Amino acid sequence: MSAVVAVIDDLREESDELDALVGVLDAGAWRGPTPAARWTVAHQIAHLSWTDEVALLAATEPDRFGDEVVRALAAPETFVDEAADALVAAHAPDALLARWREGWQRLDKVLRDAPAGTRIPWYGPPMSIASMATARLMETWAHGQDIADALGVTRTPTARLRHVARIGVRARNYAYAVRGITAPEEEFRVELHTPDGEMIAYGPEDAAQRITGPLLDFCLLVTQRAHRSDLAVTAEGRGADQWLSIAQAFAGPPGPGRTPRAEPDGHR
Repeated sequence: MSAVVAVIDDLREESDELDALVGVLDAGAWRGPTPAARWTVAHQIAHLSWTDEVALLAATEPDRFGDEVVRALAAPETFVDEAADALVAAHAPDALLARWREGWQRLDKVLRDAPAGTRIPWYGPPMSIASMATARLMETWAHGQDIADALGVTRTPTARLRHVARIGVRARNYAYAVRGITAPEEEFRVELHTPDGEMIAYGPEDAAQRITGPLLDFCLLVTQRAHRSDLAVTAEGRGADQWLSIAQAFAGPPGPGRTPRAEPDGHR
């Protein structure tokens, strides 16, 4: 199996897992709030549906996708929320679920059928098939985490988190750039531990700046699904410490992040 097919398969598995979570919800649960400000469960699925459809457009009609980029540049702070709001307003939960399913399944086929070496235009640099599939997996997992948190469901970490971690590491300099900060020139060492004790590492072994922690916690950090103080991710070095405070695996403006969990007595 090629690496490209493997990541597309992982994207399908991630989508199937989320489908199993939301496919049994009643209308009331779809209207329930999630940790993302103002977003319900329906908004989370609407966002995934919209992004899958935009990715499909980029892969099949790149000229039309260019119009989407123009719209995004005209309203960089609001276009994502506006797209989710529009889909939620236009669709009942069952119709929204069907639209999301159809979209990611169509994208799955297009990615599998794309010729080797294909580059897909995006809001930043063009993406390879593997990169697009990885990005869609990261978003599916992250928004699925919002839904799981809203429902009080604890998901079992899978090996698919490797893709999320890799994007988080590769996006280090982007996290600085989007905040107007000059990124460090030196490489960082990142060592992450899977639930079964395996270590996944990035960067030179002798790097002075180091990040260590559980794979799941690092993924929650770089997708901004949990506050740093609630995670067992540690930094050695001033630069590494700064990165953990701004890390983001997703494109777009800096995210607001999450507040620390409240203690049982209500204090943080």
